[in-house]
Amino acid sequence: MTMSLPRVGTSTAEPRRRDAFLDVVRAGAILAVVAQHWIMPVLSYSGGTLATGNALSTPGWWSLTWLSQVMPLVFFAGGAANLISLRRAESSRAWFAGRVRRLLVPVLPLMAVWLVVPDLLRGMGIPQQPVRVAGSIAAQLLWFLSVYLLTVLLTPLMVAAHRRWGLAVPVVLAVAGVVIDVARFSDVGLLGYANAVVVWLAVHQLGFHYVEGRLGTLGRRAALGLSAAGFATTALMVACGPYPASMIGMPGAPVSNMSPPTVLLFFLAIGQIGLLLAFRQRLARLPAGTALGWLGARFMSVYLWHMPALIVVSGITVYGLGYATPHPGSTMWWLMLPGWVALCGAVLLGLLRLFERFETQRDSMVVTAGTAQLVVAGLLASGGLLGLAANGFRPLSEGLTHGPLPWVVLTAAGFALAGRQVRLPAAVALTR
Repeated sequence: MTMSLPRVGTSTAEPRRRDAFLDVVRAGAILAVVAQHWIMPVLSYSGGTLATGNALSTPGWWSLTWLSQVMPLVFFAGGAANLISLRRAESSRAWFAGRVRRLLVPVLPLMAVWLVVPDLLRGMGIPQQPVRVAGSIAAQLLWFLSVYLLTVLLTPLMVAAHRRWGLAVPVVLAVAGVVIDVARFSDVGLLGYANAVVVWLAVHQLGFHYVEGRLGTLGRRAALGLSAAGFATTALMVACGPYPASMIGMPGAPVSNMSPPTVLLFFLAIGQIGLLLAFRQRLARLPAGTALGWLGARFMSVYLWHMPALIVVSGITVYGLGYATPHPGSTMWWLMLPGWVALCGAVLLGLLRLFERFETQRDSMVVTAGTAQLVVAGLLASGGLLGLAANGFRPLSEGLTHGPLPWVVLTAAGFALAGRQVRLPAAVALTR
């Protein structure tokens, strides 16, 4: 018996009313990502070396990561949004082409800028080590796009599986994640990287159950019960297993729940999703439509450029002015924190003024690439982004083949292979 792909293009009459709850989840998630990344650096500079630490490694602060680690919510909201948009698309091919280009276009200016920035910094006399730290920080978050491209590639098949087997799909993926973790902690460490797809795909699948399943209709009591079960399972696995209590990687820690991800994040996702669903009606009524719309239209731009904003502020204050982060949790740390965040925010707004247009300007297009070509394009781009995340941006003067250039070329090749898209005349675009 064959598994048919979901029908698409049959819901043109459906109202295109947005789900306010999903908008709030997405906006809250990106704000949490930005806040965590701006708050946690502990920096100082001396003798040509930039010392880096993590404020969340302060004893007891690991508990904050159970709520501040919101990548599970990003994949959950992404799964729901992908199913909704796929149902409205003319075809799976057109949907995938649009998704690939929408994800990759905002990355292009980031790659172009950071191909030259490391050499400019070295030319200004900045030592190699802080330049490498900056290049690594600018690229490290591209892992998300790499994995998310794979989930987008698999979405039509996963929707078909969802329609046929329902909750069994994320359950099987979670079981597979447990098996992979067992192998990882049994000295087959490289196998753990398979969970970069399996775990996030399982969380992505939960988004389908919000749109077409029981998650979208849970009452408050049931949602709180689901949340308690998710967090309790997470706590039990931390207490009895090899999993660290922090949901983000910590400096010097032998094991990270994020790199590669462990199945613990799937159960954390259940806890977080249940907690938000318990307050779904209140969240959906938040009077923040304009702000949510502004942020939603710039989601990728904010994600990509908030770390370069941190690099600019750190470069000026830590390297240029000799500022050192006070001890996390101290009175001085709390006093300096608002100003630090405000500076990062101001720089980010400036960067958005320059680069948000790559995400916010969208034209109606006709897709000319075939399905197989789009699949190859997605795989190439995913591989290129993963290479950049792993290796960072380095000065091209250190060697063209050992720096970021091969990974940039691979990503650009994927974007180009996604197909030449023909701009439609305005009159035709309005009728689509």
